[in-house]
Amino acid sequence: MATSLSTSQQAPPRESALDALQFPVYRRVLIASTISNLGGLIQSVGAAWMMTSLTTSADMVALVQASMTLPVVLLSLIGGALADSVDRRKIMLISQICMLFVSVALSIFTWAGWMTPWLLLGFTFLVGCGAGFNAPAWQASVGDMVPRTHLPGAVALNSMSYNVARSVGPAIGGAIVAAAGAAAAFAVNASSYVALIFVLARWRKPPVVQTLPRESLAVAASAGVRYVLMSPALLSVLGRGSIFGLGACAAIALMPLMAKELIAGGPMTYGLLLGSFGLGAVLGAVGSARLRQNLSSEWIVCGASVAMAIGSVVAGVSEYLALSMAALVLAGAAWVLALSTFNVSVQMSTPRWVVARALSLYQMTTFGGMALGSWLWGVVAEVDSIQLSMAVAAGVLLVCACTGRWLPMRQAQTLNLDPWRMWEAPETAVPVEPRTGPVVVTVEYRIAEADVLEFLRAMAERRRIRKRDGARNWMLLRDLADAETWIERYNVPTWSDYIRHNNRLTHEDSVIPTRLRALHRGPGAPVVRRMIERQTGTLPVASDSAAHDLAEPMTDPSRSS
Repeated sequence: MATSLSTSQQAPPRESALDALQFPVYRRVLIASTISNLGGLIQSVGAAWMMTSLTTSADMVALVQASMTLPVVLLSLIGGALADSVDRRKIMLISQICMLFVSVALSIFTWAGWMTPWLLLGFTFLVGCGAGFNAPAWQASVGDMVPRTHLPGAVALNSMSYNVARSVGPAIGGAIVAAAGAAAAFAVNASSYVALIFVLARWRKPPVVQTLPRESLAVAASAGVRYVLMSPALLSVLGRGSIFGLGACAAIALMPLMAKELIAGGPMTYGLLLGSFGLGAVLGAVGSARLRQNLSSEWIVCGASVAMAIGSVVAGVSEYLALSMAALVLAGAAWVLALSTFNVSVQMSTPRWVVARALSLYQMTTFGGMALGSWLWGVVAEVDSIQLSMAVAAGVLLVCACTGRWLPMRQAQTLNLDPWRMWEAPETAVPVEPRTGPVVVTVEYRIAEADVLEFLRAMAERRRIRKRDGARNWMLLRDLADAETWIERYNVPTWSDYIRHNNRLTHEDSVIPTRLRALHRGPGAPVVRRMIERQTGTLPVASDSAAHDLAEPMTDPSRSS
């Protein structure tokens, strides 16, 4: 008995994605967001049906979906930059209020009979713009609502809630349009924003103290792109996500054709197929926590890619409803497992200061792959057959599984990406303001000949971290007169950028400066010099003391850069 008790006490508790629901703020926002997603899908059905009554042009009908998804791709990076710069709750709140007003106007114009094809596209584009700004803030806010240990489960629940809404939303939208018209569907969507607006208005986040001037949108966006490009783990996720999205979207894009041409069914058959996919999404989300306890992210992505390929092929050749439904249950589970793993990997591999921008870039690449795939597989099915289209898409999914050899998924749950907080802004002999610059920084090391190779390996990682966090023109110099003297040199645009650059160092990054200090053989710490670039060509004649002030470096040998 004692042995059994001891074993049970030592066994780790079983986790579930549902554990994230214990946090009240996340639970309320998730429920309200699910209602909002449901309303959005109801509106998409109403808009598509409305366009068929306004015009017979197939291009205009197809543009309805494009007008709702294109802004998400185009505006995600800007939305991510905003979400990392200002209160994410406010961005979500403003986005939801704007979409509410647009949906109300859409309903009124439709009810009054004033709607035209291009006006309908304009309204749906504006709704898509709201979604483009809302999505990065919502995804990044999950980390503000739940602890890091529950983040994977919360992300899986987000995916599940959207897929559940997508499974039942079109059917509900079709029933509303058939019973009361498109204006009623637009009105239902407008009302779906109210719950989320109410929840967000009541959410009180702890205030974040801003000690530095806020970056402009352009600078913030470029910093996000630079961070992702200089982070191999994130590039792997973006690459794998785009390939998976390209292949996986075939099952969803061609599902209406499967119902109509392969199974010879009607709207009810299509609804059953959608429901099967949604059921699989629920099962995948609920089981994701257990899988993460036993499998690495790489194995989950590979397994989900293979499972999605199998489900796609079977659904693409099956003429039996039961078999097609079973295949789509498998595909739905694989869909959620892969996408939630990608999302979690981005959030776990990115510090909070840039997480929304990283998520927005992930969304852009993955949604871009899905948008391209939806068009591509439709063309293949039109030219040849659904069977060939699904088979080729399955091949792409198998490629996604195989690319783990070159783009492996990193196990990021154990990373400590909290700010290191070991750096303090130095006092300077020359007065500086936040916009003073450009600032040139040099760090002088003394390295023994036997440690040069290890020093160079550490400096290679130092270069990546420096450039990732905003340093420019980084270089490593060796003194020709003294073989042990090495100088690291880089510059940043302003003094505030220099402070921001150093505050971005995380505990995970701190291994490198610690290793470099251990290799340094000089008396005391490495010598750090901070200097301001000054132009002399157009300066008036100055006194000796003024000229000295202009050229004097800001030096503090006792501090690390």
